[in-house]
Amino acid sequence: MRTMATTSKTLEPTSRQRVPASERRDALIQAAVHEFAQGGLHGTPVDRIARRVGVAQPYVFSLFGSKRELFLAAIERGFELIAETFTKAAEEFDPATAPPDMDVLNAMGKAYVELLETHRDYLMLQLHSYAACDDEVIRDRVRSWYARLVTEAERLSQADPERIDEFIRYGMWLNVAAAMGVEDLSVGCDWLRAEQAAQSGAA
Repeated sequence: MRTMATTSKTLEPTSRQRVPASERRDALIQAAVHEFAQGGLHGTPVDRIARRVGVAQPYVFSLFGSKRELFLAAIERGFELIAETFTKAAEEFDPATAPPDMDVLNAMGKAYVELLETHRDYLMLQLHSYAACDDEVIRDRVRSWYARLVTEAERLSQADPERIDEFIRYGMWLNVAAAMGVEDLSVGCDWLRAEQAAQSGAA
């Protein structure tokens, strides 16, 4: 009986199952997207990201090497999501069923608007990526990802350069509007006129 009891005891698990490093890395990038979206590169402690995933800070640096590398990994995921959104919209676009004024580029723009509405963390992270471009390494990587995004928009839509320029400019306009929680930035729009009237009344 003693032998059986001893054997049974030794078969009990003595440690928790280890999570693969690839899964930890993915979880840390996702946590970084959220935290950097809130605080940016310089306002976000790495320890906060580590705690969100349930690991120690040294483990984060064993996977990414530096806070900047983790920030870049999060930014890259954001640009990849935009590219995937464009690709999906282009693949699903059917001119036979689309409204008369809708083409592939319009469909991609519509999909981007929906992305901004449902993934605010990625919007704010994108803005923080531009704000961090005083760092030469970050600036070079952001430029590269931005260029790839423009190339992808050109490839998917086959639109002329003028339309691509307009598409990108409007996307930046949408970013600012979404960040401020408004739908329009035009001179004369309701919220802007209300703000101007309030400022005029307070003067």
